[in-house]
Amino acid sequence: GQHEVGSSGRKQAPELRKLTLNHWSKQTLFTGLRGLCIIRQLCVEPFLPLIEYENQVFLIAALSLVIMNKSSFYQAMSSELASESTMLEFKLQKFDLGRSQHSLTERPPYRNQHHTQKAFETMNILRKQNLLCDVTLVAGATEVSAHKTVLASCSPYFYAMFTGFTESRANKITLQGLDGTALALLIDYVYSAEIQVTEENVQTLLPAANLLQLSDVQEACCEFLQAQLHPSNCLGIRAFADLHGCLDLLSYCDTYIEQHFVEVTENEEFLALPANQVAHLISSDRLSVPSEEQVFEAVMNWVNQDLANRESQLGSLMEHVRLPLLSQEYLVQRVEEEPLLKGNLPCKDFLIEAMKYHLLRADQKALYATPRTKPRTPVGRPKMLLVVGGQAPKAIRSVECLDLQRDRWLQLAELPSRRCRAGLALLDGRVFTVGGFNGSLRVRTVDIYDPARDQWSQAPSMEARRSTLGVAVLNGQIYAVGGFDGSTGLNSAERYDPHTEEWTAIAYMSTRRSSVGVGVLNGLLYAVGGYDGASRQCLSSVERYDPKEEEWSLVADMSARRSGAGVGVLDGVLYAVGGHDGPLVRKSVECYHPESNSWSHVPDMTLARRNAGVVAMDGLLYVVGGDDGSSNLASVEVYSPKT
Repeated sequence: GQHEVGSSGRKQAPELRKLTLNHWSKQTLFTGLRGLCIIRQLCVEPFLPLIEYENQVFLIAALSLVIMNKSSFYQAMSSELASESTMLEFKLQKFDLGRSQHSLTERPPYRNQHHTQKAFETMNILRKQNLLCDVTLVAGATEVSAHKTVLASCSPYFYAMFTGFTESRANKITLQGLDGTALALLIDYVYSAEIQVTEENVQTLLPAANLLQLSDVQEACCEFLQAQLHPSNCLGIRAFADLHGCLDLLSYCDTYIEQHFVEVTENEEFLALPANQVAHLISSDRLSVPSEEQVFEAVMNWVNQDLANRESQLGSLMEHVRLPLLSQEYLVQRVEEEPLLKGNLPCKDFLIEAMKYHLLRADQKALYATPRTKPRTPVGRPKMLLVVGGQAPKAIRSVECLDLQRDRWLQLAELPSRRCRAGLALLDGRVFTVGGFNGSLRVRTVDIYDPARDQWSQAPSMEARRSTLGVAVLNGQIYAVGGFDGSTGLNSAERYDPHTEEWTAIAYMSTRRSSVGVGVLNGLLYAVGGYDGASRQCLSSVERYDPKEEEWSLVADMSARRSGAGVGVLDGVLYAVGGHDGPLVRKSVECYHPESNSWSHVPDMTLARRNAGVVAMDGLLYVVGGDDGSSNLASVEVYSPKT
């Protein structure tokens, strides 16, 4: 226990450290109070300032570890160690350790990234065990125990309740008009930051989250409903959004209804609308309809659904139908011959106005302007078919779009770099070009095209290099599936979250798939065919990814092997278009029916194609470009399942 500290102090220090480390590793030095006292004594004057800096730090750290880890020593010497700790702090301030770059005061403050999460996890455990809870929330027959501080920190509703209202002193609080199951889910969310929104709970969860001012959950519910929009339910979801003041969802529903007007009017929800809502809908300038005929027929169908009570509304509704925009032939053969209009004076006036409009010269029509002569100007719905990059014969930067109204191709801003064999996705009105081949390297970069500004920008790169990959959008996220990284085919996949701007790996597929086609059907991601580099075979197998289960599962095989097949989804059916099996390039097309887990054939394309772009729009399936095995193709084919 006695040490000389003269000129030999520095020489003894390495031996001391070696000896101490040896004892520390064997757990023998600190088996008694004597060992603790040895280390403690070495940390004070005059020994400490005479040894090297590393030894100073070692001794102080050793003492600190003893204080923290040896509870029996701490209990035995708590008062002495407390005073000793104060003395050690003084020594560090008093003596210049000779290494200013190691000064503790220059280091940034320690921050534990997981502290808050662990704290909430512990509080949730306490809540579930009903420990330290100071309030019970009651909704119907459901009672939920919680901590007022936690609730107030996460909900402005509870913050106001527990800091300014009489409930701040209450131990049990009844929440009127709140679903018990929804309350339990929301309290779970407050503690865990996790909640599962489903078709079964969203209609009770959203109003409850709205009441408790849990805006994140409300937003999650709105995003869920937004993803579920369909012509058969969009009017009901719109009414729900309007009832609960979800303005963003309401606006999105309005746009969706305007863009899918024809399909919406074919469903029961439209036929059940009150007259004022029908009038509001058909008066919109933004209706997307092939012609005004669809608006006229929608009004007539609505009236005939309950003729006895609705015939009187026909005049007020026909005021919003733009009869002058109908063809003369349709006006004469259909509108004029409609029995319900013949005896309706306001409707006859609108018909006469339309007939007169067609008799005017072009210059006169410009002067004769009424709300019914104004053409509709739909917005938001894509009216352009975009083709990005490709091979001609090398990778190119060219970007073209097909103006469907004028039936002509237009040049757009070029890609920032050459790119072919990339994947495309449309998300939030922007086009993402993912991965591909630049002529020399497979890339993992992502470029974003903004059609409003005709400009390109960069997005975060993928984790893996991928060309001939499949790309699709599911639940507001972009999925990049399979592909080729320059040396091997890939069975990996990853997804991009636009909110965090990060790519995250998901479960592996069962098979390596380059030149894979992908599509989204009924909330599931399908990977169709492709090429397995390991077996050197084109594939007929198909698997699908369930984002809820986070796993892939096989479905029925196609009737033919297809690598480089185009995939599109139309009217609840997934189409596999063309592709090749070795040197054989196919022009056949088959479609997958999820309800029967089976494939069936549809008419062949005019030309055999592989690596073509496929997209569904306005009830049609467009097949663009590709190659026939010997030359690249610039042609476009369109398939209509109805004709």
